[in-house]
Amino acid sequence: MFYELVRDDIYRLETPKLWLRWPRLADAPNLARFLADHDVTKMTSRIPHPYPPEEAEQFIFETRRSNVDGQSVGFVITPNAKPDQAIGAITLAPTQSEGELVIGYWIGVPFWGRGYAKEAVHGMIEIAFSMSRASRIIASVRTINPASKRVLEHNGFTYTHDSEPFMPARGASFPVHWFQLDRTEWHARQGAAEGAGHRQSVEYAVT
Repeated sequence: MFYELVRDDIYRLETPKLWLRWPRLADAPNLARFLADHDVTKMTSRIPHPYPPEEAEQFIFETRRSNVDGQSVGFVITPNAKPDQAIGAITLAPTQSEGELVIGYWIGVPFWGRGYAKEAVHGMIEIAFSMSRASRIIASVRTINPASKRVLEHNGFTYTHDSEPFMPARGASFPVHWFQLDRTEWHARQGAAEGAGHRQSVEYAVT
């Protein structure tokens, strides 16, 4: 699904504050440390709590394998001033619907409130609609997570419906809000932002 450029482990995306890059084994300690915080994991459906430290290495291996396959894309999120410091992760994966991707992301608690999630999601939308043939991105957030809802709405996602999916890592079903963003809506939004001089810059790098 994703073009070959993204499938090279020297590929990264740079935004004003962040790098989105392939995960490395050296990222495991940071990922494990931030995922030990229940405030992060409780908002996810598949990240267990307590978080076993060895799971971080497994995530890295699986993400790199999926990136190579080209069906999914997963990056760690780092401040651009400290590109070796992983502070979160973000992924795009196909669903069972043709041309549809689902986005998931998390940021370590010490880095909340800095606009990093909004910027990382913006960058991944750019990848979805410029580095693949995807026509739509969907996302879900727990109803107790208004901050994540704002991240999606800021990036042009619109609410579609509620459901109560089973969350394997939580061992139960919980209510979530669902959102979606279509390619045509994104391009229209970007065109309007460019006309107003407000388009956020992103840069693709292969080094």
